[in-house]
Formats: sequence, C-alpha cells, structure tokens
Amino acid sequence: MKKKIIKKKFVYLISPNIIKNNSFYKQLEDLFKTNKISFFQLRLKREKERKKLIIGKKIIKICKKYKVRFIVNDDPVLARRLDSDGCHLGQKDMKILKAQKILKKKIIGITCHNSLNLVKQAIKNKANYIAIGAFNNSKTKKIKFKANIKLLKLVKKITNIPIVAIGGINHINYKNLLLNKANFLAISSYIWKNKKYKPIEAIKKLK
Repeated sequence: MKKKIIKKKFVYLISPNIIKNNSFYKQLEDLFKTNKISFFQLRLKREKERKKLIIGKKIIKICKKYKVRFIVNDDPVLARRLDSDGCHLGQKDMKILKAQKILKKKIIGITCHNSLNLVKQAIKNKANYIAIGAFNNSKTKKIKFKANIKLLKLVKKITNIPIVAIGGINHINYKNLLLNKANFLAISSYIWKNKKYKPIEAIKKLK
C-alpha cells in the first residue's frame, strides 16, 4: 500500500486573542522556523486599531522573512493599511465584493461554517479560499456549526479552491483532515492555550 504524503506547510496559524509582550515575536519566529506554517492570521477582537497596526507591522516583517502569508481577520481596511497578503471574512463581516474593491488582488478567505450553500456562494464570488468547520469542539469560541468529513469530500468534488479546516484541531485529530484533502488546518488554542505542551513542542507534534 502506497503511503500518503502530507505536505509540510499545512498550518494556518491564528494569533492568540491578546498579544502583550515582546517575547511573543521571538516565539512566533521559532514557530515559523519549523517550516509548517503557510498562513498567519492576526485576530485581535478586543484591541483598538492603533494597537493592531503596531502589532501587525512587527508581525508582517517576520512573516516576510519566513515566507508566511499574513492575513488580517475581519477588517479589509486594516489589511490594506498594513499591506498584508489579505483578509479573512466571517459571514457577519464586510461583504466580499466590497472587500475585493478595497483589497484588489489580495487574498480573501470566507468562513462557510458547515453550509454547502455558503461554499457555493463563496465560489461564485471568487473567494481565494474557504474555511469549513468546526470539525471538533474548540477552546477559542463556542461551536454553533459542526462540520464533518462527508462535507469536506463533497466540497472537494465541486471546487479546486483551497479549503481551510477549522475547529479544535490538535495532534490527535489533525491527520484525518489532511488525509481527506483539507489544504490547510486553522490552529489557535492547540498552540497558544495548550496546558501540556509549549507552542514549539505542540507544533512539532504535527508531523
């Protein structure tokens, strides 16, 4: 039986909710050095824009150094101000057509929860990637929408747009999503809130 090869850079790393001190940037560099991360999303729901700009400018330099694409959560205007690689939009955020006018040819990803209709809408609107989930319970937020492998397989049949799997992904459940052709895995709590492993130990377990 032929062994399935899992590509290296499959992690879509989402920032912690709060970034307080400078040790975070060194930690982030160490994570990038593992060569497992394709995307980094800045997701700071409670910070003011001025603070997001300061933090974002520091992170974008590290992203460029390690060739990691820098994505801003929710806010296309901030994404443009930071000259990020793109923006991720939830269903309650700015509409994708408006965001495309602001960001031109930058990456725009769309949360589609567990809905095939939302996936089809995102395809129609020329999203650059679609996020599906949650596949597992998550420490980051309450789960309203539960997705499964059947949906993942169905979406792969109708589109070549990259799929980001989300929701409670860790070293025990990640491989099943990759083997079922999720392109990237959105990970946050497993790295930043792991009670058993430090961030660098946690990411190294994703082989």
